[in-house]
Amino acid sequence: MSDKQLQHRIALSLIKGIGPKLARNLIAYLGSESALFEEKIPTLAKVPGIGPALSQLLMNIDRNELMKRADKEVLFIDKHQIKPFFFSDTDYPSRLSYCEDAPLMVYIHGQEHQTASRMIGIVGTRTPSDEGIDLCEKLVADLGTRHPGTVIVSGLAYGVDICAHKAALKNGLPTIGVLAHGLDRIYPSIHRNTAREMLEQGALMTEFISETVPDKYNFVQRNRIIAGLSDALVVVQSARKGGALITAELARDYNRDVLAFPGRPGDTFSAGCNYLIKSNIAALIETVEDLEYALGWDTKKKPPVQGNLFATIETEEQQTIMESLIEEQEMNLNLLSLKCGLPVSKLSATLLDLEFKGLVKSKPGGIYRVVMS
Repeated sequence: MSDKQLQHRIALSLIKGIGPKLARNLIAYLGSESALFEEKIPTLAKVPGIGPALSQLLMNIDRNELMKRADKEVLFIDKHQIKPFFFSDTDYPSRLSYCEDAPLMVYIHGQEHQTASRMIGIVGTRTPSDEGIDLCEKLVADLGTRHPGTVIVSGLAYGVDICAHKAALKNGLPTIGVLAHGLDRIYPSIHRNTAREMLEQGALMTEFISETVPDKYNFVQRNRIIAGLSDALVVVQSARKGGALITAELARDYNRDVLAFPGRPGDTFSAGCNYLIKSNIAALIETVEDLEYALGWDTKKKPPVQGNLFATIETEEQQTIMESLIEEQEMNLNLLSLKCGLPVSKLSATLLDLEFKGLVKSKPGGIYRVVMS
């Protein structure tokens, strides 16, 4: 994209109250994101989802100030080789694109792993016990051994977050740190060296422009990106309240699998995990095998199965999946989950059965298609 188009997209993302759904309607109505800043516009009250109050706000925005700030950000992006992605870009993180409240813009510094076939979020308390650290390190180490290339997603915070990132680096796994501030700083600063290592093996991602400080509310916004990026979210240790539980509930709302390590009754930093399990928000996890089972990951080497158009469709779920894939030719796992109304864990297991029958084939990036032969 040109610097001018990028400037307009950044400016649009800076307007409070405009999310992807409203932005799509606005762009469709005006013809482009640039029209809001370069042309005289009629009343916007007729745009779907934009009422009189928001219409008036958009009509009265200081376009010059927005463009000036956006231009400054374009210079920052160019200088530091940051990759910006608008929600309509083909390279925008596909998993995020299915979340209604996904950010209009995300900025990535480092390697691009947002289209990896397997992405696991790991979150938890900022003050884990030795046992919690061991659980986190072992889970990541086992993923590195059994599923090379799995991307570990977390928030670069104290405790479980930084433990997950460091374990990923140690075991050769790419890792993405989702930040609650701009890419001109690292918070907490003590994690700067780890963040620098992550740029070589993973990336830092944020929706916030430079000079944005890590305010409290930003962390809640950051958590939805961690949840949206992940195929499954693992909570290692957590108190009954806190960011990890917010992230877990967001992941559930996004139809992601949530897993939690159980703890002893009465332990402060087991209370949150135990609550998630008791409330059926999270499945219980003790080992990497539990994660594999929940996601339907195949860990055994199987001989190739030839396509068989006469293989029996045994369940209603299999029939629904086959009809959806035939209609669309091929689909991403998360989009297929939404279209079929099936949780990712159930969908993955059913797709695996269809692969064994030779009816479905998986492709890199979590894409599935029907085998026609």
